[in-house]
Amino acid sequence: MKLARINTSLFIAIIVINSYIICAPFLPALSFWINGRFGHRSQAIQAIIDKPAAAPAPDNVPSTNRLLIPSMQLDAPIIEGRDARALRDGPWRRPNTSTPDKGGNTVIAAHRFTYTQPRGSFYHLDAVKVGDTIAIFWHAKKYVYIVREIKTVHAADTTIEAPTTSAHLTLYTCTPLWMPKDRLVVIATPKEQS
Repeated sequence: MKLARINTSLFIAIIVINSYIICAPFLPALSFWINGRFGHRSQAIQAIIDKPAAAPAPDNVPSTNRLLIPSMQLDAPIIEGRDARALRDGPWRRPNTSTPDKGGNTVIAAHRFTYTQPRGSFYHLDAVKVGDTIAIFWHAKKYVYIVREIKTVHAADTTIEAPTTSAHLTLYTCTPLWMPKDRLVVIATPKEQS
């Protein structure tokens, strides 16, 4: 009788674990669809970006360095760190790349999917399209970019992090989702001020 209980408990545990392993990759996509269909997250993020710079700082500028991408419903702090362990905490500004206030190539990388945090910060980076708006709040100043190019490169291609003479924002993550052997790269340039 005791052995039967142990076997039943183990069987239930195996079903629960396998169900999680099978369902976890689909949960972020479901959440994204629900928020896009019934929520207003994208509009709220776009409203933050569109707010005039003349608005009072407390209402207009987040208190931390943040990355906002309305098309993927992302409003996340930018993580500074020495090595790739910083990726566990969110979008990571790659060391030895520029920052928005200095011009050049600001490079931010993030996980797309992990089983411990199924929705990596860049899970929906493939939802970004050429022409989309991206904003960075960096040291209490807003920098708005327009997506100019989207491409896939080999994982060993480091040219995407190369310095540039003009201001660029480069975002990248692993792709494809199920067998990440390449990098999905989004390149944006500053929006012309009117």
